[in-house]
Amino acid sequence: MNRKYVLAPTIYVVLLMVPIYWLVVMSFKTNGEIGSGLTLLPRDPTLASYRTIFHDPAWYLGYVNATIYVLLNVAISVLVALPAAFAFSRYRFFGDRALFFGFLAFRMIAPAILFVPMVQIFSDLSLIDTHIAVAIAHCIFNVPIAIWILEGFISSVPREMDQQAQVDGYSLPRFFVRILVPQIAPGIAVTAFFCFMFSWVELLLANALTTVHAKPIGAIMTRAGGVLSADLAQLSAAGVLMLVPGLIFIVLVRRYLLRGLSLGRAH
Repeated sequence: MNRKYVLAPTIYVVLLMVPIYWLVVMSFKTNGEIGSGLTLLPRDPTLASYRTIFHDPAWYLGYVNATIYVLLNVAISVLVALPAAFAFSRYRFFGDRALFFGFLAFRMIAPAILFVPMVQIFSDLSLIDTHIAVAIAHCIFNVPIAIWILEGFISSVPREMDQQAQVDGYSLPRFFVRILVPQIAPGIAVTAFFCFMFSWVELLLANALTTVHAKPIGAIMTRAGGVLSADLAQLSAAGVLMLVPGLIFIVLVRRYLLRGLSLGRAH
């Protein structure tokens, strides 16, 4: 392979890894060492910041809360988007194309625009500071893109397969579970990945809809970082641990994710 084609992505990866490397290094330092000057490696590595997070409920429950509402959001988004995507792929009805493109336009709305009505609605429903409130709020942004992704994968499945399933006596729910879902498993993995990614990093609504019991780690870090004497080592360790769930999720679905992204690129 020509070296000039390798140079650009190599430089990009290096630049991308610099802040992540620095975050990891800072997490093993003390605040005194962080403030004393630039060092590429910790002079006296310590796990004190990580121990604090794993022993202090005010910190580790933030990860638990975020994981709960993110997984709820992924499950709800995929379950709602699957039948909707199937309908857009297999049937024609009045306004279907306009509605389909409307979903994409709605996805472009920034969460900040819906900040006030969201808080008012969930407050009236007595759902403030619950995991389900954040999960449903994120569904408003994740379901449209999930429908778009899944519609493309469902459309790649031949219609003859639907007809053959009907001939074989399959009901629509059974066809979904036994035939369609295995066929589009890579697409479901891609959809789950994008839903997970948005819900895990979204902070504005997650912070506004929670107060104490469902507060996510991102909101906790923002609050801790807002203090003038911020514990930089602690925040760095918390940031490193925020990367872990995403990496675990990618590892769990990597086989389907690679196939799904490849198929999506081909389509």
